[in-house]
Amino acid sequence: MKLLAKFKNSRIGSSIQYHIKPRKVKFEWQDTPVDWIPNQPFVSYFINEINNILPAGEFWFCRLYNRVLPKVTDEKLAEDVRAFIRQEAMHAQAHVSANKEYLTVRHIDIQRNLEIMDFLFGKLLADQPLGFKVPKVLDHQWDLFRLGIVATVEHMTCVLGKYALYNKKWAELGADPNMLDLVKWHGAEEIEHRTVAFDLYRHLGGGYISRYYQSVIVIAAVLGLWVDGAAHIMGQDPRFADKKPAFYKPWIWREWASIAQSDNRLMPHPLWLVSQQLGYLMPWYDPVHEAKTEDAIAYLDQSPAAKRALPRVAA
Repeated sequence: MKLLAKFKNSRIGSSIQYHIKPRKVKFEWQDTPVDWIPNQPFVSYFINEINNILPAGEFWFCRLYNRVLPKVTDEKLAEDVRAFIRQEAMHAQAHVSANKEYLTVRHIDIQRNLEIMDFLFGKLLADQPLGFKVPKVLDHQWDLFRLGIVATVEHMTCVLGKYALYNKKWAELGADPNMLDLVKWHGAEEIEHRTVAFDLYRHLGGGYISRYYQSVIVIAAVLGLWVDGAAHIMGQDPRFADKKPAFYKPWIWREWASIAQSDNRLMPHPLWLVSQQLGYLMPWYDPVHEAKTEDAIAYLDQSPAAKRALPRVAA
């Protein structure tokens, strides 16, 4: 009985020895074209939609993690969580700058997409969902459910981070260096902090079986929101006027799959993304083994946006 009690009272802490480093960045959008990958308007719009999706979610990550931080009893994990919060806040600010200084300036109406994300993270997944107060007895379970959603999303962002970091095709096609740096910098930091969400979820009591339904929710939400948002901004371009892109129309899904199938270095296939979630469902899943931290750090050390921000930090 004593051994069982000791096991129950033990908590999983940080699974990494290295220290996560928050960085400031500065992006300059004045010369970035809408088709930031030349002659690839579909892919450019599709990846541009990430700028609409991410800020509300990343600010929500920060609010939720600040809320549960006092419950963390492992000192190294608490350090990881604080660094994660700072990195996610910078990610959100970088994508907000892309929305304001890049997409909006080029007369792309993104307000509808931003409002959907604000509703999802500001109301539906808020501390008081849709304004309803969570009963005190269920308060921790509501936090734990949301932490599980974050851990599932972070597995997906690690997968996408690897895809972006190692992608050479975009540069070969003459991709805009500023947008290329944004997706690679963000992807590299997702790799750097890939363990934090999973460690925190388990540290505060997250279980194995929950990963299954959380994965279904996250996969459906991410793919649905991504396609819906991309269709909205794409539909404003006269080049796609005859297609009338929409989430519920097969064309945009077929086009995504067709482009990815013809060259999966241009964009990842939707079925590939789904398949990448299977590793997260294994009992032995460990995010440490999902990517190479040294490759991420190597890119972050030479990121133009990070270097551009250094004089501002020094000042």
